Amino acid sequence: MATHALDRHLVLVGFMGAGKSTIGADVARRLGREFYDVDAEIERAEGPIPEIFASRGEAAFRELEARFLADARARATPMVVALGAGAVETRELLSGGGGALVVQLEVDVDTAWERARGSSRPLAVDEVEFRRRFELRAPLYAEVANARARDADDVALAAAGIHVETGALQQLERFVEEPAALVTEPVIAGIHGADAQIAFPFAETHELPTGEAAKQLGAVERLWRSLRLGRDGTIVALGGGALTDAAGFSASSYLRGVPWIPVPTTLTGQVDAAIGGKTGIDLLEGKNLVGAFHWPARTVIDPALLGTLPDRERKNGLAEVVKTGLLAGEALWELSDPELVRRCAAFKAAVCLRDPHDLGERKMLNLGHTFAHALEAGARYGIPHGEAVALGLLAALRLSGIETDAVEDVLAPKPVYVDRELAWEALGRDKKGGRLVLLAAPGEPRVDVEVPLDHVRAELDRLIAE
Repeated sequence: MATHALDRHLVLVGFMGAGKSTIGADVARRLGREFYDVDAEIERAEGPIPEIFASRGEAAFRELEARFLADARARATPMVVALGAGAVETRELLSGGGGALVVQLEVDVDTAWERARGSSRPLAVDEVEFRRRFELRAPLYAEVANARARDADDVALAAAGIHVETGALQQLERFVEEPAALVTEPVIAGIHGADAQIAFPFAETHELPTGEAAKQLGAVERLWRSLRLGRDGTIVALGGGALTDAAGFSASSYLRGVPWIPVPTTLTGQVDAAIGGKTGIDLLEGKNLVGAFHWPARTVIDPALLGTLPDRERKNGLAEVVKTGLLAGEALWELSDPELVRRCAAFKAAVCLRDPHDLGERKMLNLGHTFAHALEAGARYGIPHGEAVALGLLAALRLSGIETDAVEDVLAPKPVYVDRELAWEALGRDKKGGRLVLLAAPGEPRVDVEVPLDHVRAELDRLIAE
């Protein structure tokens, strides 16, 4: 059922001029993988492709293509592989694709011809034949591809099994297989529950409490005990970041693990919480101290669901957008909702695919969160996560020696009333030894930075109201 490339090769297909070589190289860099361009490898070993066509014919070239693709697919380490435009005509090469996720790069025929004509490509000489091949191959690409993409961001999303589309909630039957259980929360059930139930015949429906109350062991235990799914079932989590954290953790542990699909309904969930397979629940001593890495079978993101968000909840989500923009070095918070969600989700997806178990650079995503989690624990989870993150970003930028305008102008965080000592204790438990995520500059994160504890304490105190 998994539709991601976490442990699989990512294969790009598409017509001439779709940008497979350029986008493939970019995606490989983003995912930290080797890039294997089948055409380039053939030319390196056998000589220019036009000469192969001229001297040996197209059939001989297709045999070479099959051999080089088989070599790529036999590699143990997942790669990004770009196929020539015509490989799809021998589509059995892509059959039995358990070892690969196939993504089609889309291009219209006029754009493809403008890019390809005048090149040395053997099939780009005759425009009539070019257009005939385009029409011939279009249904073949659709047959072999698991997903379609326009650019490198789309490919990164596809590689992570993330589908971003306005109206996706009403099309759940495209993404979910029976049997499935819907896990949601009371407010979301009232707003979006009926649409979800109409879109897919769920075998059972369950509710967790709203907000951080969902992430308590008692709430998760009640869900475990009420579930009736077998090992062939899937949990679909419809709700905000706390709901997807708790439902994902329930899925990771129920029957020793069943697939799950988050359908995030908040900005926080769509740009952060539902992406990357981190699931967890809270303890009194700290946030997310119990959890598991359980990558979703797929993630369904419908930006239209953000239209029902209260202003305060949207602002909470903007804290994660600002964090992502600071890490990427781009003002992502200035984009419209659908593009903002797509770009933020693609950035996080690439980071998580490079480091799925949070052993290295994925730690950058904790920018501001050490302080945020401490404040939340100090408030006994009585303040919104986004407000805590906004304050945490302020502290992280100050310790980085970087201007705080982006945080103050967009989020305008104010100190909060919390238990200082409980917050300090939680901070020490969350990230031991004063090691933090800071920025050398926007777009240049630094992880595991050693900061004197008195400096950390001073910045934490600045975030707490008197």
